[in-house]
Amino acid sequence: MVDPDSLRSTEGVRALVRIAGECGMAPAECLAGTALAPAALDDPCAEITARDELRIVHTVLGSFGDEPGLHLAAAVRHRLRSRGPWGLALLGSRTPRELIEVGLRCVGRTVPFGRVTVEETDGEARLVFEDADLPPGMRAFFAEAALAGLPAFDRELFSVGVPVRRVSFRHACPRDTKRYRDVFGVVPIFGAPMSAVVFDRGVLDRPLPPVNAAAKDNCGLLCRDLLDRHRNRTGVAASVRDRLVRTPGEIPDQATVALGLYMSSRTLSRRLHEEGTSFRALLDEVRQTMSEVLLAHTDMTTEQVAARLGYAEAASFIRAFRRWQGCPPQTFRSRGRRSHRAPELV
Repeated sequence: MVDPDSLRSTEGVRALVRIAGECGMAPAECLAGTALAPAALDDPCAEITARDELRIVHTVLGSFGDEPGLHLAAAVRHRLRSRGPWGLALLGSRTPRELIEVGLRCVGRTVPFGRVTVEETDGEARLVFEDADLPPGMRAFFAEAALAGLPAFDRELFSVGVPVRRVSFRHACPRDTKRYRDVFGVVPIFGAPMSAVVFDRGVLDRPLPPVNAAAKDNCGLLCRDLLDRHRNRTGVAASVRDRLVRTPGEIPDQATVALGLYMSSRTLSRRLHEEGTSFRALLDEVRQTMSEVLLAHTDMTTEQVAARLGYAEAASFIRAFRRWQGCPPQTFRSRGRRSHRAPELV
């Protein structure tokens, strides 16, 4: 069972309250009886207790629970523009398997009730939502929120989606299934033994296509904003930093950066020396800032963070982090540091 006083992201209720508002329900009505103020819905770093989230869901469902696909509408509003560091984490995924692994950690932050697991059997992969600990009246909401959110990640990031074989839900069929077809590409089987999204197992380890331009540009803006908060750069140094964060999950070497700036590696070194820095110093600056954000604001493993920063192995990242912070990554995370307020991906 979820600790009712545990703190979670407000992402899920933020989308739900906005949808309720479009149906005529004021935010204050949705939040009645909770400690969350309407103004907090605009704060990407705000948190809510599990108890208050359940209360908000109960309130909204009490007014609009018979609206077909309301749960899906809330799920697909979980856009990366409001995921900040989670958007950065997801953008660096190289395969659907990696995207799902990181996405499941993200869903754990935004859908705190129930549990999503991955099963692989008979040539199929299944994302299964387990709802045994949920009140019966809320199982449909959280099942649809979790299972609609995960497949949407790759469509937003890469402009394509993993083809879905079938979708099933334990709850009864609604009077209208159009929203379900729009989100999943197929009409689900309702009243099934499990709630699951099923697709071809073979796609899990295929390379994902390049990140779409809009998502990549948004990621670059996020990274530059975070770096500028740490230390503003101008001149060639600023151009180098921009190149280092331009492609999520890939850190180019000095020769590649120099080529992109139409100069030789030697000329780049000289220009950076004239500005009082070096390629190695800028690379460390980028890696340190990004690692602190990912450790503080996501549940990614040390290995996943290391991969996002271009390290071939986690041990090299851990040594570098000790040099920067005087402690290993997990100690930094356990201290609960929140020195970076993550901007939205817009």
